[in-house]
Amino acid sequence: MKVLVLGGTGQARRLVAALHGRPGFTVTSSLAGRVAVPALPPGDVRIGGFGGVDGLVAWLRSNGTDAVVDATHPFAAGMSANAVAATTATGVPLLSLRRPGWTAGPGDRWHRVPDAAAAAALLPALGERVFLTTGHGDLAAFAALDRLWFLLRCVDPPLPPLPARCHVVLGRGPFTADSERELLREHRIDVLVTRDSGGEMTAAKLVAARELGVPVVLLDRPPAPDVPAVVTVEEAVTWLKAAAQEGRVTPGGTPPAPRAAAPDAGT
Repeated sequence: MKVLVLGGTGQARRLVAALHGRPGFTVTSSLAGRVAVPALPPGDVRIGGFGGVDGLVAWLRSNGTDAVVDATHPFAAGMSANAVAATTATGVPLLSLRRPGWTAGPGDRWHRVPDAAAAAALLPALGERVFLTTGHGDLAAFAALDRLWFLLRCVDPPLPPLPARCHVVLGRGPFTADSERELLREHRIDVLVTRDSGGEMTAAKLVAARELGVPVVLLDRPPAPDVPAVVTVEEAVTWLKAAAQEGRVTPGGTPPAPRAAAPDAGT
């Protein structure tokens, strides 16, 4: 069974590692190429876009792909939409592997917003020193807030437009609550802005914010595609094994019931 796994997330790497070398499976990982030095999974890896839906359709057909797993970041809405369109056009089964979002607990001071523009509009009422961890794509929404100071954390150096008053730190998770608490204190952060990525690898900043009483502006996820979906690597492996045994899973159909599994950490 030839499987294409979309995504550079920790879940995607763990899925590929679980399938790599397993009899009956050939796996190719596809990474977007937005990170200069990505963490690579084992086996065959392609880096860069497909050229839209038509390009992905052509790749699926030319490589005889039997199944696609969309394990992209929960905010990679464009790639997820392309995966739905391409697999619908080719009749290739598609599974979404997407970790659950975060849930507020006692002591959390969260403000959920639909997008970066809404976050930027809310910020002046919450604080003046902002820890911004939304990724490169959303930074422009905050560039006009010249009265606020921003701590930007990215994997690679960000490109303009950037806030006029900012300091950039480079880092890739996982992070610890101790290191995040120290970072917030060092830079006197009084509000955190992040995306509802879910998973444990980057959740430590939420723990630190709760402990220090720092409010959090949380960007909601875009709508998930209406396709079969699981939340753990173990469930995805179960779905793929059933698809291989049956020879096919109907696109848009219900995946086989997975075994119980522990929640999966993500990036």
